[in-house]
Amino acid sequence: MTPVAKEPAAPWHRSLRLVLCIALASGLTWSICRSFGLGGATPYGVVIAALMVRPRFDRWPAPVFLLLPLVVAVGLGLGTGLRPLLQAPQVWQFAVVTACAQLLGQALPDRLLMVRNLLAVLAVLPLLSADATWLVAWRQLLAVIIGVAVAVTLQAGLRLPGEGVDSAPEPELVLPPRGLGQRFADPFFWRKLVVSMLALSIGLGVGAVTPKYLYFGVVLLLNDSLGATLGRVRDRMVGVSLGVLMPWLVFNTLGVDPVTVAIVMGGTTALLVLLGLLPHLRTALISSGVTFVGYGVLTDWYVPSRWLDYLMGSALALLVCLLVRPVSALRRFRALARSQQETPGPMGLSPDLAALLPSALEEARLLGQEQDFLRLLLQLQPDAGRAVAPCHDR
Repeated sequence: MTPVAKEPAAPWHRSLRLVLCIALASGLTWSICRSFGLGGATPYGVVIAALMVRPRFDRWPAPVFLLLPLVVAVGLGLGTGLRPLLQAPQVWQFAVVTACAQLLGQALPDRLLMVRNLLAVLAVLPLLSADATWLVAWRQLLAVIIGVAVAVTLQAGLRLPGEGVDSAPEPELVLPPRGLGQRFADPFFWRKLVVSMLALSIGLGVGAVTPKYLYFGVVLLLNDSLGATLGRVRDRMVGVSLGVLMPWLVFNTLGVDPVTVAIVMGGTTALLVLLGLLPHLRTALISSGVTFVGYGVLTDWYVPSRWLDYLMGSALALLVCLLVRPVSALRRFRALARSQQETPGPMGLSPDLAALLPSALEEARLLGQEQDFLRLLLQLQPDAGRAVAPCHDR
């Protein structure tokens, strides 16, 4: 049986331009932020500059340029505003702020679901800083805006004519629109809310060096189904593992300056390209940027601690997924496939099946049922094993 293959390799010139663009965007953003005196806010700009460069040089939808700064402002403002009002231990501050952020995110329409996790992460960042003030939050927002502007400008300059215009849209899981009451009646939202509120205290209880990564693990990785959670866990651990290699090589040898920032971020991109692991690029770039630009001299203890604590956060997310209202993407995929096979019509993967495919495949691998799953996949669409579409999680 032919295994599921990776996506076709990008043209060598596009991969080279991707490495160059991310390296230049990161280095230039670092220089601009430092010249503006943004200090500790610089990592925000560097990381967002790297993430805004799209591997296929696609153009971002116009609303992103308004929505992203707005979400950053709201998230940082929420944590900055609530912190002085919460004269309590940090675990209680985390619990209250994450509850407010997730309740606010759940009130948004489902088409803005990616905003929910971003809000939950941004809102707690001021709690991790000893000098979180409105001025610091403003500098962080300004760094993000600079990173976006630099990345978009550089990518536009390196984009070839017609590139990214005809890119096929990613399959989306078709869900009926939900009203406000339906969104707050979702049991998976409350499951995630309760566990994320307890995650920091769990991290402290098990002796994690950086317990905040158990919180980030739950917020970013816990999903409705076991398969979707497994997929996110694999992406996170691969990205974190590979993302620390370049900072480790440069650590305490060349220092932190525009050239080394470009070397680290561009080197991480080149590594992921060479290994054929572009789907994990964003996670790896976040890891490289935070480890190298954000912490500098703390890298020697930070690297292993971050890896181990994220591993514990992944284990916590998987444990919750298995014990509290477990849902199987594989079972749902098979049920939809059976229904499709019983209905006369052209063969092929429906949008729902295509969106569930990565999550279902993760579960099949875990259960040792990959060969049976691939046989089902080939029955539905003979060439479906050539690529696995990205999963859109709730």
